[in-house]
Amino acid sequence: MVDGLPENSLASMSAAVAAGVDWVELDVSRSSEDVLVVHHSPATLEGAFLVECTAPDLSAMGVAALQDVLDGLPGEVAVDIDVKPVLEDALTVRDTVELLLPLLRREQPRRRLMVTSFDATALQRVRAGVPGLPTGLLTWFDFPLRIAVPMAARLGVDVVGLHHRSFAANTVEPAHLHREPARNVTVAHEAGLEVLAWCPGPEEVPGLVAAGVDALVVNDVPTMLPLVRSLAPA
Repeated sequence: MVDGLPENSLASMSAAVAAGVDWVELDVSRSSEDVLVVHHSPATLEGAFLVECTAPDLSAMGVAALQDVLDGLPGEVAVDIDVKPVLEDALTVRDTVELLLPLLRREQPRRRLMVTSFDATALQRVRAGVPGLPTGLLTWFDFPLRIAVPMAARLGVDVVGLHHRSFAANTVEPAHLHREPARNVTVAHEAGLEVLAWCPGPEEVPGLVAAGVDALVVNDVPTMLPLVRSLAPA
């Protein structure tokens, strides 16, 4: 979110670009008539499930089509597309990933792209369908790095995306099992992975930067960007 503008909106992403970010991240799902749309959750705040609504109805609720957002961003803006599969993807071959592949092929020549997802099979299909496109495996809250890093390496993705709490002792990985963040990042780098930390607050950012993470996904760009810049090596 930037300047109070809704997340996953073209306005918010354009404001983030104007503020100086290198990449924007957006979340992709699908409508009832198989239009790819940009929204974080499977349903709107009003409880309307995206996959049960038409694209025009979703547009009226402020949910944009993916193609419209990409067309509205300058070509020099790099985009991380986070694939959010829906329950009904289990019932059809023409699922969210299948709909996304042609768009990725069209978009790849004009901008830098990366596809991330919690769904490892989605990443495998993207790698097979769009060779050379960078992919990143995301893991959930408190997910142990001792599992996430080897899994991402064996999967063959380029990036492992970890919730910031995974870098510290937490409910899943208590202190006696916890490895220092820098050690986890070093092993990931030696395995050929870049490391992304998602949704840290200002209090977590210095430690993550010191540990050597390669990228941060943040919600509050105006607050976080100056902090990150202040911590970057000269």
